[in-house]
Amino acid sequence: MSKVAVVAIGGNSLIKDKNHQSVEDQYQAAKETCYHIADMVEAGWDVAIGHGNGPQVGFILRRSEIAAKTEGMHEVPLDVCGADSQGAIGYALQQNLQNEYKRRGIKKNATTVVTQVLVDKNDKAFQNPTKPIGGFMDEADAKRREAELGWSVVEDAGRGWRRVVASPIPQEVVELDAVKSLIQAGETVITVGGGGIPVVRNDKGELEGAAAVIDKDFASSLLAREIKADLFVISTAVEKVALNFGKPDEKVLDKMTLSEAKAYLAEGIHFAKGSMAPKIQAIIWFLEAGGKQALVTNPENIGRALKGETGTWILPD
Repeated sequence: MSKVAVVAIGGNSLIKDKNHQSVEDQYQAAKETCYHIADMVEAGWDVAIGHGNGPQVGFILRRSEIAAKTEGMHEVPLDVCGADSQGAIGYALQQNLQNEYKRRGIKKNATTVVTQVLVDKNDKAFQNPTKPIGGFMDEADAKRREAELGWSVVEDAGRGWRRVVASPIPQEVVELDAVKSLIQAGETVITVGGGGIPVVRNDKGELEGAAAVIDKDFASSLLAREIKADLFVISTAVEKVALNFGKPDEKVLDKMTLSEAKAYLAEGIHFAKGSMAPKIQAIIWFLEAGGKQALVTNPENIGRALKGETGTWILPD
């Protein structure tokens, strides 16, 4: 029986810089990531992929706002923006994976599941927006949009200003049974895209879309727990996790135990709230639920990390 890994990749990882934001640019970035995921598959892993969509949802929303203002078009609700981006990013990933499998002679398919993720309609996140979406802005532009468009904006980890929206905690992967069946059939499954389309249950028990963006690391962690994955990988912009990141006393880590990860996170000084902190929290939840091992590294080093050559491994106590 193959080992199962959940790999969470960032929406920002599909955008190299402000000069490479087009659909074709994102497709090429996805191609690079898929090459490294194919390495995992070739090494005997069955893989489920979760991905972010913060920048892409922001782009869709901005286009919608401009079209509504200049052309009288309807605006696109935030949950539908999530669905749109889930389909588009899933398409780029599955096509690149299928092409890479064909090049390598791997008899496997990649399938995207448009995935809803249940959240609590009373989650306090709806009153306290924290999830960055869209591109980076300078402070003046951010403050102007805050005044003109009613946005909530924050400075994001020293990289510029971004819009923030509600980010409730994921409770349930609605299409979980379908995802499990596809993994068992040997498919590479792209799921909980952008953290999943956020939905709540109304008074009749029916599902309804919610105006939010779920953290993709939290949703991928939930997925990893529910399918009892053997490995949870967070693919991000850095090769290893560091304490005191970006400071003179920065210290990169090869390994952490669950207890150490919890202690470092609790100190509140090592991991940026909009960056590494949710990744470490997602891994903590996975390991607390019985997960065996987790890895944080950048896409190009996944293969080396799986051989023990790099990356930061987080293990149970």
